[in-house]
Amino acid sequence: MSRTALLIIDVQVALMDGAWRADEVLANIAALLARARAAGAPVVFLQHNHRSFRPMMRGEPGWAIHPRVAPRPGDLIIEKTASDGFLDTSLQQDLDRLGVTALVVSGAQTEFCVDATCRAALSRGFDVLLAANAHTTGDAIIPAETIIRHHNHALANLAHPQRSIAVVASAEALFA
Repeated sequence: MSRTALLIIDVQVALMDGAWRADEVLANIAALLARARAAGAPVVFLQHNHRSFRPMMRGEPGWAIHPRVAPRPGDLIIEKTASDGFLDTSLQQDLDRLGVTALVVSGAQTEFCVDATCRAALSRGFDVLLAANAHTTGDAIIPAETIIRHHNHALANLAHPQRSIAVVASAEALFA
């Protein structure tokens, strides 16, 4: 089994509705999914249960994982309530059990859960590869495109003495 897993963060109906380049991002995540599954790599979905934003509450239509990247039997689905996908979840234990040492990361929202989970993964000893064109967000106090470009740059330049983090196009992500 691959030591690299695909991590799909919060690609839920409510977050993808109105997200920047949602169709392109969903297509890139779907392509990553196909390549990860073909390589026998673990696929992990994080699903946010937001306690104060009704469309993202468990059971609401917006809470569902987007159908274009639907989980299959054997994929892990981990519910979370914090931006950091490791906080108060089984993510660390599940990845350790699977022998995963590296993550290809995709999802939403760039400046919240994608950023927090990338940083946490690096600090917890995982190599991280963020798929630059497979994460998204919506416009906020600055345009979504600027948020994404900033985070791609910032995360690519984080330092860690034993682990690596890189940001590459989704087509360049390898599952080994």
